Amino acid sequence: MERFKFLRFFSFRTQLDFLPSSNPVHENLINGANTDTNGEHRDGFFSNLVYGFLRRFNSGSKLSSPVRYLEKIDGGSKTEEEEKVYSWLYALARSEIYMAFEYVRSTERGLSFTEAEKRLKENGPNTPLEYTFPSSWHLLWSAFFHPFNIILIVLSALSYITSDNPNGCIMLILVFISVSLRFYQEYGSSKAAMQLSEYVRSPVKVQRCAGRVVQTELIVQVDQRDVVPGDIVIFEPGDLFPGDVRLLTSKHLVVSQSSLTGESWPTEKTADAREDRSTPLLELKNICFMGTNVVSGTGTGLVVSTGSKTYISAVFSTIGKHKPADSFEKGIRHISYVLVGVMLLVVTIMILVEYFTFYDLSESTLFGISVACALTPQMLPLIINTSLAKGALAMARERCIVKSLSAIRDMGSMDILCIDKTGTLTMNRAIMVNHLDSWGAPREKVLHFAFLNSYFKSDQKYPLDDAILAFVYTNGYRFQPSKWRKTDEIPFDFMRRRVSVILETESNPEGRNIQPFYRFIITKGALEDVLKVCSYVENVDMGEITAVSAEHHHRILNVVEELRNEGLRIIGVAIKNLQQTKISKQNMENEDDVESDMVFLGVIAFFDPPKDSAKEALWRLAEKGVKAKVLTGDSLSLAIKICKEVGIRTTHVTTGPELEQLNQEAFHEKVKKATVLARLTPSQKLRVVQSLQSVGNHVVGFLGDGINDSLALDAANVGISVDSAASVAKDLADIILLEKDLNVLVAGVEQGRLTFGNTMKYIKLSVIANLGSVVSLFIVTLVLRFEPLTPIQLLVQNFLYSVGQIAIPWDRMEEDYVKIPQKWSVKSLPMFILWNGPVCTLCDVATLLFVWFYYSSGGRLDESFFRSAYFIQGLLMQTLIFHLIRTEKIPFIMEIASWPVLASTVVISAIGIAIPFSIIGDFMGFTDLPLSYFGFLVVLFVGYFTVGQIVKRIYIMVYKKWL
Repeated sequence: MERFKFLRFFSFRTQLDFLPSSNPVHENLINGANTDTNGEHRDGFFSNLVYGFLRRFNSGSKLSSPVRYLEKIDGGSKTEEEEKVYSWLYALARSEIYMAFEYVRSTERGLSFTEAEKRLKENGPNTPLEYTFPSSWHLLWSAFFHPFNIILIVLSALSYITSDNPNGCIMLILVFISVSLRFYQEYGSSKAAMQLSEYVRSPVKVQRCAGRVVQTELIVQVDQRDVVPGDIVIFEPGDLFPGDVRLLTSKHLVVSQSSLTGESWPTEKTADAREDRSTPLLELKNICFMGTNVVSGTGTGLVVSTGSKTYISAVFSTIGKHKPADSFEKGIRHISYVLVGVMLLVVTIMILVEYFTFYDLSESTLFGISVACALTPQMLPLIINTSLAKGALAMARERCIVKSLSAIRDMGSMDILCIDKTGTLTMNRAIMVNHLDSWGAPREKVLHFAFLNSYFKSDQKYPLDDAILAFVYTNGYRFQPSKWRKTDEIPFDFMRRRVSVILETESNPEGRNIQPFYRFIITKGALEDVLKVCSYVENVDMGEITAVSAEHHHRILNVVEELRNEGLRIIGVAIKNLQQTKISKQNMENEDDVESDMVFLGVIAFFDPPKDSAKEALWRLAEKGVKAKVLTGDSLSLAIKICKEVGIRTTHVTTGPELEQLNQEAFHEKVKKATVLARLTPSQKLRVVQSLQSVGNHVVGFLGDGINDSLALDAANVGISVDSAASVAKDLADIILLEKDLNVLVAGVEQGRLTFGNTMKYIKLSVIANLGSVVSLFIVTLVLRFEPLTPIQLLVQNFLYSVGQIAIPWDRMEEDYVKIPQKWSVKSLPMFILWNGPVCTLCDVATLLFVWFYYSSGGRLDESFFRSAYFIQGLLMQTLIFHLIRTEKIPFIMEIASWPVLASTVVISAIGIAIPFSIIGDFMGFTDLPLSYFGFLVVLFVGYFTVGQIVKRIYIMVYKKWL
């Protein structure tokens, strides 16, 4: 993945380097929040630097230092960089405007062009992150530098030195396949952070001052990259904020912060607000953030942070950092190290024994290399990648794009799935569910006028309008819109947050026909903004219209609060009889006069219903041991409503502001219990995921589609997104769903467990068979005082055995296996080897004893005869052992392998038996074997499967009960 260079980000001391030179006022502001001593930070810096260097040297620069990772998962607390950004922005939000100018050393006229250029040189370009792509050579080295690849490279080189060219070529091909696959994945994923540059490509209106004697204020356009702290920016609808901004003036300013919060509904901002520390950062009214945009309204603002010192940079600075290796990767690495140690020890002993027996160094070295090749699971990278590719193809048939093959395996281990409700659990569209008056009773009149407003508005129809029209048509209401005629319209805008239509009709909908026509203005929109223009409320039961009192207002808000607690979205409806108010044509042009003294009718309630498939999919995931947690930026009440509909427990719920107040231990405990976490910021989603991984030891999947989900997607073991997601989210995701359907993930979990299981079969098979074979070779060599197999015979046996294993990815798993998450167990594999490995060695020793006592002549054993017998027995043993370890049941009776595995077993066994009787066998030094020996093999393998099954059952009982 890419490595980021931060543009002179915060220093490790308590002094912040936001500005070109020292600012005592600014330093005192931040030091009040960060009181650590400089010495502590210096010590931490140098120790982290040294430790990080050693870790990079050891892991090929793949893993970030543990100190860095522990810093990232520090419970509910923020990182040092985030804390400094928070303190700086809160200080500005609490201060008066004149003090904000003092903090950033600017004036109400703006910066001079000279000062702006100076600050640009000192601070660098205004880009959230400066990134450089790693070179192809660096990625290639990272892919190559793996212990297992080094083993094969060394063995290949030794094979070429000893003129064993075919074996050396085969091992180089396996290395090439492994390195190529990993290089391709790393190179393809190195472009994720590039999407952050989307924020820095638009021009910005900036107020600068010019002149030496008399300074003149000028409005100029500059590239967003050239904006510096202290600039005064002028913005209007559609503009992106070029940095973190303290508002100076605002007029009906509405800002979309969906890139940070995930909430689609915009928020109001005002320069006149005075905030305190209790307000969540993203809810500060007088602070606007880099990457957010103006929906409506105008204003000016003072740029207080740019580039890597902005909130978005502090939050997203961890994008691209490698997530810590999972247990499977660690297990493979440990196996590689163990094999290297065992190989060096065993091969050294074998070479010494051979040399002191025959005093032929060249032959002894060749035999030692052959033993090393037999000990090495050469097919491991091929088996792993073939299994993963097979799983990816299976998921492609389910309309998924798998970007990272390892994600398939991780899905098999996944036991927690964190999801955002919008568009995933819900249909992401509004459905009208109720129409109530101000007392909370259903009233058709409220629906009638809401329908007329939606029907006649000529402005763009929004989903809520479609929902109202659909409700009326599908429920059989006949409101006869043909009897109405539209004369005027006041379109919706984000300042008023309502839309009004003026209609005429010949019949009075209120019941009295005393005029030739009647004119009404019908208004609907955000409840609070509709209530602002209402002076009256209709009491249908009493048949009268009364002035809105404090009691009426309180009752309406209580009704609405109950509806919102049920997860419903509310809009208000109001009308005014223009005939009665006698508004002149001149006043008709004034929106404020027309939309005033209205009669409040009631509210319309909407609901984003859950998908029909969501509840079933979550139930299926739960059956497979995958728990769901909802992490959303939406309100808690709405999230709870959805979760109840789809069957997610809501006993333990929490919100982002609540998590912010917790210490580390309480944070982890709350995250562990909570199933619904609402109003989360991007960094809080990240900490939740990392808490589950580090403290809960869970394998976490995260399904998200917004920029605000990028951090969690990057940190999760399995990042899942959709094809309609933001580009950053898609680039960071491991799996992309072409359809927002959780049932696809159920299939992915099954494929992941199938892949994990088949990979573990090969690892168990190769370690047991290879170690048992090498131990047997050592014992036989000591007893017989000659090589039990020549190097060429040993390599041919190993080659046939390896070819037979290619079918393993096409094997099936037992039903019970795919019902629970599968993880690498540190204890299970060594214990499995200790229990089952000796059985293989005993069979080899039994073969030695049988051939020695039954076929020897005068105490002497023919070498060609023994090698033929040992070759067939060893190959059949390594081929048939797979059927014993692939299942906990009785093989061939209670559980049968897939037909590709059975075919592979039959073919390889047949070839192995036929070789000693063929011309190839004569060339390799084999001889014919009597039929009695094959009778012995039948008895041997029946005994092996019997003893092996007994040992396996004892091991399972012991492991499950005590380990």
